[in-house]
Amino acid sequence: MEKKILVAVDGSFRSLNEVHYLGQMFEGARDIFLQLVCIVPVGKLPAGSDWLEGGETEASMSPGVKKEFAGAKEHLKRATHHLERHGFAKEQLTASVELSRMGVAADLIKLARSGYYDALLVGRRGIGRLQALLMGSVTREVLEKCWDIPIWVVDGHVDSRKILVPVDGSIHTLRAVDHLGHVFKDIPGVEITLFHSSALFASKAERQFGRCEQTFGTDWCHDHLRREDYLFHPAEQLLRESGFDMTHVHRLEEGRGLDPARDIALQAWHKNFGTIVMGRRDAAERKGVLGGVSDRLLAHTNDLAVWLIN
Repeated sequence: MEKKILVAVDGSFRSLNEVHYLGQMFEGARDIFLQLVCIVPVGKLPAGSDWLEGGETEASMSPGVKKEFAGAKEHLKRATHHLERHGFAKEQLTASVELSRMGVAADLIKLARSGYYDALLVGRRGIGRLQALLMGSVTREVLEKCWDIPIWVVDGHVDSRKILVPVDGSIHTLRAVDHLGHVFKDIPGVEITLFHSSALFASKAERQFGRCEQTFGTDWCHDHLRREDYLFHPAEQLLRESGFDMTHVHRLEEGRGLDPARDIALQAWHKNFGTIVMGRRDAAERKGVLGGVSDRLLAHTNDLAVWLIN
């Protein structure tokens, strides 16, 4: 089954990190299709520009916007060539420069929803909660407003193909693993570790039978979620059903401190993981002044990719 990823680039070093990450993770894969898009902010568009097409739209731009538009085109060419050198065929890659209509973040979300994409990939700047997470306003707004599409956040330079998946038996964990299994089906060379943090402040792991049955069916949930090892087994079963070589799937249960988010980040740093894949609670479910685990995790990560799946 084809997988479609919408990749937001902006001509900065962050975009080069995103392209490098995709080439590293999916080199040689033939069922991954990438739509690279650069959305150029233009302020207020001239009256009637919504009806213009192609060269007419470009002709109506201010000199400054024309320069950004041309620079974006060149950056997309370099990004496309980089991916081709990593084994992507031309037919797997599409690239376009768009003028912002509603704001860059809103335009990205609209485009992701309209194209039936499996995920939206964005970059970010640095770490920390100060200066609005130092993440960049576009990425931050996407994370705050988009809850129906998996978001992949790439921070810095990522080389490792090892994937860490925090698990707690919840429907959010299972959806994240299901997404991971779909994306990496038939792609060799990936190591997956299922990790449960037993940190003191970690939420008590509870089996969510009703929500599981709505997504995976009554029989499946009865067979796999009722087991004593329900923290790990259902996730392993989803990967097994996706065709993974289970010799490359591992279990890890450990708790180093008081905060599961920090435990996850420490595991990633100490054991050279490049990607963290985790479920994200809906906005209405997030509790506490510290926000959800995924929010706190993003404040601790650097040179990592974090996939957030609702």
